[in-house]
Amino acid sequence: MHSNKSLRASAILPEDAADALLIGRVWSHSAEGPCPVLIRGERVLDLSSVSPTVSALLELGNLVQTLKAARDLPDLGSVDDFLSEQAGVLLAPIDLQAIKAAGVTFADSMLERVIEEQARGDAKRALEIRERLAPVLGDSLRGLVAGSEQAASVKALLQDMNLWSQYLEVGIGPDAEIFTKSQPMSAVGCGALVGIHPMSEWNNPEPEIVLVLQASGDIVGATLGNDVNLRDVEGRSALLLGKAKDNNASCAIGPVIRLFDGQFTLETLGRVRVGLVVEGQDGFRMTGESAMEAISRKPADLAGQLRNRNHQYPDGAVLFLGTMFAPVKDRRGAGQGFTHEIGDRVEISTPSLGRLVNWVDRSDACPEWTFGVGALMKNLAKRGLL
Repeated sequence: MHSNKSLRASAILPEDAADALLIGRVWSHSAEGPCPVLIRGERVLDLSSVSPTVSALLELGNLVQTLKAARDLPDLGSVDDFLSEQAGVLLAPIDLQAIKAAGVTFADSMLERVIEEQARGDAKRALEIRERLAPVLGDSLRGLVAGSEQAASVKALLQDMNLWSQYLEVGIGPDAEIFTKSQPMSAVGCGALVGIHPMSEWNNPEPEIVLVLQASGDIVGATLGNDVNLRDVEGRSALLLGKAKDNNASCAIGPVIRLFDGQFTLETLGRVRVGLVVEGQDGFRMTGESAMEAISRKPADLAGQLRNRNHQYPDGAVLFLGTMFAPVKDRRGAGQGFTHEIGDRVEISTPSLGRLVNWVDRSDACPEWTFGVGALMKNLAKRGLL
């Protein structure tokens, strides 16, 4: 199931894990199924008796107080026991929630989306277009607030220059791009393989903060995510977004959900910087960083566009907030830009949320997704939890 290569709890948990309220999800050999868990002192404590699913757990009233006061929870082992797969497997820390994503939320990546569209999937042509558009878009859009009067003025200017794009429409216009990234129960967790569709020759990781929402739309916590993207596929046509985004093992979330409490809040989240490291078996290494302060739409505004009177999610939802990191470092040759190779190690991190680490393979070589909602209900019923 996993391609775990000696990950340790100390490397993946938040730096202040001892003071954080951390929710995870594991497949437990002893429980013979998936369990919502509380990570406390690097121990994995079973919350199945409190709630059989993470989705339902997050709906509990006084959730933070309930978990802080919880005692005598079954101890399933250490985090290291699950990273080594001795006690089970570390899963994505969500289950029944809808998995949604917001696109084109940072000015830097907005430029790359315009290039993607104009290049029609051709990486060499992308280099030429990038050089032509950078002076116009890089300076004009940096710091622009989406939906503002200033944004409307910039839109009119770019239209006059015949440089307007559908990506700029959702990047600085009033309506955000929000799409379905993957299906409930399909996300992979820390240590797992992530999949690149074999048809793609130009693709990249997208390191992102992921909001965790209750059915009401209230934001109760956050985690990390990799919105694996096929740039050549989406570049051919925006209508191929589903094929570019939703493939076997193409959505990674984790390692854990950090709940908002007195120390960690939505305001705190707005100041984090998300780091990316890609290391290949060919010796290639690439790093990057996204500062949440550079986002052009506030996370709460994006959540409001996701969940409102027109869109409900009774099992809750998670929302990828987008990335400003669009990798351009040449890998296969000058002007070729970045693309993944099989075996790449991808690390997405920020001190307050930990590290999400995965290894890249083809989506048809990653384990098939077979444990869906129906299988979960049967498992929980068999264990007497329904």
